Amino acid sequence: MEELRLTEVQQEIPVLDARTIPHAIRHATIFGALSAIGPGGSLILVAPHDPLPLLAQIAERESGAIEVSYLERGPEAWRLQLTRR
Repeated sequence: MEELRLTEVQQEIPVLDARTIPHAIRHATIFGALSAIGPGGSLILVAPHDPLPLLAQIAERESGAIEVSYLERGPEAWRLQLTRR
């Protein structure tokens, strides 16, 4: 029963596929999406590579308020769950 509820919650998490966003505005778009996530909320980010520079920027801008969990690590896509504490 608990497993079913977890699956239902996961389906409500918005997915942002950064691979479809032009490179010139990619980080700004992700920051905008993160600003819309309230405490306890999450966003699934799909990236074309391991987004380490982006994660460093998020950590700096958000002062540790975003928890990052890798759901998939390539090679074609990296899926991360970003959760606001």
